Order: sequence, then C-alpha cells, then structure tokens
Amino acid sequence: MAVATVTTEPLHKPLRKKPLPAGRPREWYVSHNRRLKAMRLAIALLDTGVYQPSSADNDRIRETADRLAIHPPSDTTCRMVRALIRYGR
Repeated sequence: MAVATVTTEPLHKPLRKKPLPAGRPREWYVSHNRRLKAMRLAIALLDTGVYQPSSADNDRIRETADRLAIHPPSDTTCRMVRALIRYGR
C-alpha cells in the first residue's frame, strides 16, 4: 500500500512579480490582493486534502494562513476561499 505525502512546499519556482498598474481606484487594488490571497489559501488547503468547503471553516483557513506566514484573512476572504474550493474544480 502506497502512502501519499502531503507538502505545502511549492513544486516549482513562483513567477516573478510585476508591479500593479498605476491609476486604478483603491478598491481595485484591495479586491485584487484579496483574490490573490484567497487563491493562495485555497491551493494550500487543496494540497492538504481539504476538498469540501464545509471542511474549510474560518479557523482552519486562518491556521493555514498562519502556517504559510500570510496575514490572517478576513471573514470576506474566508468566504472567497470556500467559493474557490466549491466552484474552482
């Protein structure tokens, strides 16, 4: 019987970050960064075996953020993480 290993280490080098475009309203930057954070957290949860949104409560999402050294997400970001897990298949 094979044992599956779970890791939160990236499998490849991340892409180089580019500066965000200037001149957009502040709301755009806030929502853009919120989406990026939600995506990173959803990927980390999926990598650890959380495939159902009901398994990803706010505490579990915040524990994952702490493990990844990401600032604790808001309730809105936690809802986005669950939505990505639910509809991102």
